[in-house]
Amino acid sequence: QVQVAESGGGLVQPGGSLRLSCAASGSMFTVNDMGWYRQAPGKQRELVAAITSGSRTNYADSVKGRFTISRGNAKNTVYLQMNSLKPEDTAVYYCNQRGLRHDLIKYDSWGQGTQVTVSS
Repeated sequence: QVQVAESGGGLVQPGGSLRLSCAASGSMFTVNDMGWYRQAPGKQRELVAAITSGSRTNYADSVKGRFTISRGNAKNTVYLQMNSLKPEDTAVYYCNQRGLRHDLIKYDSWGQGTQVTVSS
């Protein structure tokens, strides 16, 4: 199995910044696509940002220019730098990682989520 865990959420004032981290553990042979999603109360989970193994990135229109996704030096880590935060960014943020295990079985793993609250 591959487990994914997020960290770095919290309470921040509008205009502030937070950096989310995500690390996977377990039997990983390759890590391909990684992404950050979020779910606000009463809303569906939505893609915030994604990055491929070739470091191609994709962002939701609502966060372009404010958020940056990046891969860590370790193949199993991904970060989300969030700047100029707005109250509408308040949500539970989830990390997703996909790849191959050492037994060459595909995995598609989600973390438990980390709460981000933007409020004065």
